[in-house]
Amino acid sequence: MNIDPIQLEERCVHLQDTLRGIARGRAVPAALIDAVMDLGRDARSAGRGDLAVPVLDMLVALVPHDARAWRLLGFAYGEEQRMPEAVRAFSQAAVLDPNDPLAAFGHAQSSLDAGFAAAGLFEHALALAPGDLAAVNGWASALAAQGERGAAEALLEDTLRRHPDWLLGHKTLAALRWTSGEVEAFARSYAAACEVQPRNLSLRLAWFSALAQTRDWEAARKIIEDGERHIGDCPAFAISRAFLAGESGDVACAEEWFARTAAIRDDVLGMARLRHCLRTGQLGRAEGLALDLLKGRSAPMIWPYLSLIWRLQGDARAQWLDGAPPYIRAFDLHYSPRELEELKLVLRRLHTARAPHLEQSVRGGTQTDVDRQLFFRAEPEIQTVRARVCAAIREYVAGMPAPEPAPTPALASALGRAPAAASLPDHPLLGLQRGRILFSGSWSVRLEPKGHHVSHTHPKGWISSALYVSVPPSAELGAAPAGWIRFGVAPQDLGLSLPALGQFEPKPGQLVLFPSTMWHETLPFDDGERLVVAFDVMRPRN
Repeated sequence: MNIDPIQLEERCVHLQDTLRGIARGRAVPAALIDAVMDLGRDARSAGRGDLAVPVLDMLVALVPHDARAWRLLGFAYGEEQRMPEAVRAFSQAAVLDPNDPLAAFGHAQSSLDAGFAAAGLFEHALALAPGDLAAVNGWASALAAQGERGAAEALLEDTLRRHPDWLLGHKTLAALRWTSGEVEAFARSYAAACEVQPRNLSLRLAWFSALAQTRDWEAARKIIEDGERHIGDCPAFAISRAFLAGESGDVACAEEWFARTAAIRDDVLGMARLRHCLRTGQLGRAEGLALDLLKGRSAPMIWPYLSLIWRLQGDARAQWLDGAPPYIRAFDLHYSPRELEELKLVLRRLHTARAPHLEQSVRGGTQTDVDRQLFFRAEPEIQTVRARVCAAIREYVAGMPAPEPAPTPALASALGRAPAAASLPDHPLLGLQRGRILFSGSWSVRLEPKGHHVSHTHPKGWISSALYVSVPPSAELGAAPAGWIRFGVAPQDLGLSLPALGQFEPKPGQLVLFPSTMWHETLPFDDGERLVVAFDVMRPRN
C-alpha cells in the first residue's frame, strides 16, 4: 500500500489537535480511537514511527485501559528503536489483555532487546501461540543471553527434530555453537536435517553457506555433490560451484563454471564473477559487471568494488565516490576517564562469547551479539553513548557536501582511459535524504593481543563508525601504526596493491565516522585490550 507522506503528516497534526481538545476523564469517541489506530498502523507501514508515537501517547493517556492502543504504541516505539519505552507499552498491553499473543511476543522481544531477562516472557508467548517458531528462537536467544547456553541449545535441538526445515533455528544454533568455541561440528544440525530431508534444496544451501563462511571449501563442495545425487543438477548448485571455484582460487575451474553459468542472472554469482575478475586483473570486465550489479538490490555491496576498480584505473570517479579528501571525520565525545571506566565495565559484561561471529571481520577477539543491537539496551551508560553518538552523526551529516553528479566518462578518459559510458545512481553517501537517525546495527568489539579486523565494508549501513573506549598504552600497542584503523586497503584475498586512503590512531573517547561503502581494517597490536563501540547508521529512505 502506497501512503502519501504529506497526507500522513497532515493526519498526524489533525489528530493531535483533536485529542488536545478532549479533557481528561471525558469519553473519547470510538471513531476517533479508530482514526488514531489507523494512523498508527499506516505510520508503521510507511516506516514513520516518529509520527505514530506522539499521537498514540496522547491516546493512551485518554484511554489507559485500551490494550490495543498500548500494543500499537509498543510497536511504534520499536520502530523508533526506543526499546525501554517499547517494553513499558507492551508490558501495559500484556497486563490489560494477558491472552493476546502479539502483546506477549512484543513484550518478550522488546525486553530481550533492551537487555532485560526475557526467557520467561518468551515461554509465556509460546504458550499463547503454540508452534510459533519466532517465539522459540527468541526464547533460545534469551536463555543464551542469561548465561544458559546449554538450555538454549537443548531447546533449539528439540525443536529442530520436529521442524528439520526451520532455517532460522539452524542458523541460531550454529552461531551459538561457533561463538561458544565449538568450531569442528558447529553446523551438525544441518547435516542431521539433510539426512531426514535429503531433497530440501533451501536447507542444503543454508548448510553450504554456513561452511563456506569458514572457508572449508572441501566440506562445502561435498554438500553440493551430495545434493546433486539426491536432487540432480539445478541452477543453485551451478552457482555454488562457480562461487566455490572463484573463492578457493581455482582459476581454470572458475573460468569454466562462470562460462557454464553465463546465462544465469543472480547477484551472488555476479559478485563471485566480479571478485574473480579483480583477482585475475580483468579490470574492464570487472567494471562492466559492477555497473550492471549497481542497478539491483546489491548496490551497497558493489560500490566498494567500484572504488577499487576506479582507483586501479586512475578514474576520477574514485574521488567522487570516496571524497577528496575522503569522507572520514574524527570527533571527541568528551568522555571523562571515570565515564569511560564505567562504560568499559558494562561492555565487558556483554562479551560472553569465546569466538567472533562467523560472518564478521573480527580476528583474535570477541563481538557482542550481532542479532541484537547494543544501542537498544537500557543501561544508562549505553543510552549516554547513543545520545552523544547521535549528536556527532548530526554534525557529520551537516558537514557533508551537497550531492554532485559523477564525472562523465569524457572527464575520466582525459585521465588516460575511456570507461564504459554508464549513468550512475545517486551517490551512496551524499545522495540520500538527511533526516532521522536510526541504526541498522550497533555492537561492541573487544580485541586481544594480535587481534585485528580484516578489510571489509558495511553493506547494511549508510555511515559507519569506531568509538574507542579502551586502548592499550603505546608501550603495549607496539610501533605505529599498530592497532590503528586504516581506510581504502583492498581485502587481502583479492591480491590488489593499493595504498591506504588514510588512517587514524585510536584514542579513548574518540569517534571516527566514515561512509559504510569505504573499505577499512584494524591493524594488529602487540598487547593489551582494545575495546570499541561500533554502529551502522541506517540508510535513509528517499
